[in-house]
Amino acid sequence: MLSNEETLNLLSLAQAGDEFAKEKLIIENSPLIKSVIRRYKNKGVEDDDLYQLGSMGFIKAINNFSTEFNVKFSTYAVPMIAGEVKRFLRDDGSIKVSRSIKHNAIQIKNFISLFQSEKGREPTIEEISKQFNLDAQEVVFTLEASNQLLSIDEKFDEDDDTLAEHTQDNFSADKLVDKIAIRDLIESLPAREKQIVIMRYYLDKTQSEIAKTMGVSQVQISRIENKILENFKTMIK
Repeated sequence: MLSNEETLNLLSLAQAGDEFAKEKLIIENSPLIKSVIRRYKNKGVEDDDLYQLGSMGFIKAINNFSTEFNVKFSTYAVPMIAGEVKRFLRDDGSIKVSRSIKHNAIQIKNFISLFQSEKGREPTIEEISKQFNLDAQEVVFTLEASNQLLSIDEKFDEDDDTLAEHTQDNFSADKLVDKIAIRDLIESLPAREKQIVIMRYYLDKTQSEIAKTMGVSQVQISRIENKILENFKTMIK
């Protein structure tokens, strides 16, 4: 793992156009990229494509990072990586079916057609499973995935909600990524600001209670809190 000093040095070189430095940053941070994109697997996008998307987000983090943000580079990179994947899933407009699933679906449908012509009925899931040496769940998933290419932005109900908004896995992944980013941001704060955040949002203290504990005015606490929140918004937008 690169030290913080090594990372900052490579970032400076990469932002100046050094492709070797950029490539080294990507290689050394490959585990970070993989840990983020893992939360978006099983959404119909090939693993290699997910990694490429994550790498694109990581490169954006390289290009836009500044030490003035006062956070670790990895903290800044996490939401950038996740954002690139989420943007693709949103803007691409559909839940993609992987090549392997498409191949299996074609083979299964051909088998079903042939089976129907010979037996006069559709094969059972068990018969399809045996024919292709697949689990019953794999057969069902393959057939459903090939037949139900739904737009993730398609209106899902009378409230005009979209499919993406109804996907619990998507919600959970986003929340988890946000938790990672926020945790690291809090850890990067000076001791006093960290104490204020913990008391305000984890211990549910009012600004007045915090001010009394810390021996300052409520106005000072309010100003500090607003500054922290503005910095957080800038980092995770």
